Amino acid sequence: RLRTLGRREGALAIGGQMIAAALLLALQAPVGSPTAAPAPIPSYPFAVGERLTYAAKLGIVSLGEGRVEVVRTDTVRGVDAFLFRFTLAGGVPLYSLDDTLESWTGVHDLLSRRFVQRQFEGGKTRFRHYEIFPDSGVWHELSRQRTGESSRFPTDDAAFLYFVRVTPLEVGKTYEFDRYFRKQLNPVVLKVHKREEMELPDGTKVMCLVVQPIVGEKGSLFGKQSDTRVWLTDDERRIPVQIRIRFVFGTITMRLKEMHLPPLPATRAPSPT
Repeated sequence: RLRTLGRREGALAIGGQMIAAALLLALQAPVGSPTAAPAPIPSYPFAVGERLTYAAKLGIVSLGEGRVEVVRTDTVRGVDAFLFRFTLAGGVPLYSLDDTLESWTGVHDLLSRRFVQRQFEGGKTRFRHYEIFPDSGVWHELSRQRTGESSRFPTDDAAFLYFVRVTPLEVGKTYEFDRYFRKQLNPVVLKVHKREEMELPDGTKVMCLVVQPIVGEKGSLFGKQSDTRVWLTDDERRIPVQIRIRFVFGTITMRLKEMHLPPLPATRAPSPT
């Protein structure tokens, strides 16, 4: 699932009728066995209840507040899933934004099952609701009633940040992943630019990896036009200390101001990377 730049996996194209048929089977197929023993939860650098709050600024001007959190666990079509949520709200004169991304991602495999995007930017509203079927290799957008082919290991925009947190990274390398749930927008590119010292809300100085995730061209948190940068602590927890995103009116910098970090489970299985 992880490979460096220049290596790409081939895949056979699936026609529209075959995709629709696979989606129908996915909706009807039973999931799991009711007598199966629960699998151990893999090792992650985050846990339910993690809440990271950011001060959002446009240059030196205070813009609003952002939040990244592991809200709770839920169930999607019989599969245990984390609910990840990313929010950003604020504005400047003549322009305001209120964005929310929510991802239902499998607890045991970190594969996306549902993705909901609510955006209000500059007076324009956008809503997208996707149901994602990893076993069948399809996604269905309920908001516009369309279906498409998914990658084998689908990850949506909100879940991608957590996928990056469990992925081994080296400074100076560029990685490609066939992980984005909309297969035609793959590969996802991840560039690790450098290490840089940052400060946590309690004043502790830490070294961070500065990474640039690229998913598609536009309309995405990590789209190429967003030119997003994420500063992750270079330690076990991989905490996002700073997130920088380019919008049409300027570049927003989200700097961590509060963090609630619940204890990590003492005994865990290896993470699915």
